[in-house]
Amino acid sequence: MRYLILFHLFAFPFALLAQTGLPEIDEAIRTGHFGQAQQQIASYIAQAHPEPLAAVALELQSALLDRIKLDFNRDEAYVRKTLQPYFPELSAEQLQQWEESGVLEMRIIEGEKRYFRNAVWNLLRVDSLAKARKLAIDGPGDKGLDHFLSSYLPGAVEAVQARATATVRPKEIKVAYTLTVKPDAVPDGEVVRAWLPYPRTSRSRLGSVKLHKVSEPHYVLSPMGYPHSSIYMEKAAKAGEPTVFSYRLTYTAYDEWHDLLSLKAEPYDTTSRLFREFTAEREQHIRFTPEIKALADDIIGGAEEPVLKAWLIYQWIGQNIPWASALEYSTMPNIPAYCLENRRGDCGMKALLFITLCRYAGIPAKWQSGWFLYPGHKNLHDWAELYFEGIGWVPVDPDFNIQDIPGSPFASRFFFGGADAYRFIVNDDFSGPFFPAKVYPRSETVDFQRGEVEWKGGNLYFNQWWYNMEVTHPEP
Repeated sequence: MRYLILFHLFAFPFALLAQTGLPEIDEAIRTGHFGQAQQQIASYIAQAHPEPLAAVALELQSALLDRIKLDFNRDEAYVRKTLQPYFPELSAEQLQQWEESGVLEMRIIEGEKRYFRNAVWNLLRVDSLAKARKLAIDGPGDKGLDHFLSSYLPGAVEAVQARATATVRPKEIKVAYTLTVKPDAVPDGEVVRAWLPYPRTSRSRLGSVKLHKVSEPHYVLSPMGYPHSSIYMEKAAKAGEPTVFSYRLTYTAYDEWHDLLSLKAEPYDTTSRLFREFTAEREQHIRFTPEIKALADDIIGGAEEPVLKAWLIYQWIGQNIPWASALEYSTMPNIPAYCLENRRGDCGMKALLFITLCRYAGIPAKWQSGWFLYPGHKNLHDWAELYFEGIGWVPVDPDFNIQDIPGSPFASRFFFGGADAYRFIVNDDFSGPFFPAKVYPRSETVDFQRGEVEWKGGNLYFNQWWYNMEVTHPEP
């Protein structure tokens, strides 16, 4: 019965950090007394015997508090030590000003100031004074990926223009993925269930997957009808040993580019299922708040053509939302609202803000994500897709945005309508169901790039396992 309850609850995104409806517990959470709140939750469940769904929701709220504590794991001594090369005489007043403005992310937990694990590095990215100090001392930093894109993207554009087709230059890429559960995270003999990210062939720019080796003799590939592409495995834990899942494969990927600013989209069929679904609000991260409406109206002005409206939104995000490391998405009740309020965000936060603004503007928009696997540069990555009548779904990356490629205006705006062959697609939507179904709450409630793990005793969060992606690129 408990499994059925949990499955029902997690068939939909859970609004983490929602109020419990119990005033004493809500107040303890609001004031940062997480331990007290967790004790009160446990006592309430044991004594009041709430309905099963309500009990599970309370248990999840308790687990969320643990996730927040893991994210906010820095103290003031760490902050001062890390900032010392840039601010050797950092005053209490300056520190307080950064905290109050939100550029140095901090919250009071158990009566102490606790800082987001990457708060210092975000400060050095988004605060003008701190950014200038870091640049003066450290220099411009690694520009390797910028240099690679500057040399690579013009060739992709030229190939599309020469062949008069949107997908060009196939590349065969080899991937070895490993997910390792820490020793004794699960009792000896208990079965560990693992979902590993797997390349998704739902778009013409990624196809021909050849699976060479899987660590377990039995595995399940998720059907294409599920938004998260995974390979599922099970394995019994052994005392004192890590539990390891892995696979090796080769897939073919292509550069894709549409010169959207030169194309004319047809009028939308506003009665179609596609239009209605992908211009609608959606719990919990696509909400047409007053702030979203006002911003979209201000950006778009009198523009009516859908490509132009999308281009204006795209440019606004590139000019106003710098990249910054993100809190775990599961701890954020409304990601675009956070991104807009704090004027910063990582790739997924920018993508959700872009999608929300586009949908409000009447442009069908959806989520897509996975990894980027450039030579020497790989990471988790999220972007968007837009639908234009007469053109179809096209990739748009509001994070990579406009590239600085002198003399090549088409390549500079490549990611407005393009995705190169180094994108490893895993997800065609966010917060969707898994196949086979996951019983316990996900570690990542929005995205799926690292993996998910559980056993009959509950979910295994990110601090209980790690992952690794090894990539072999074709010879130049």
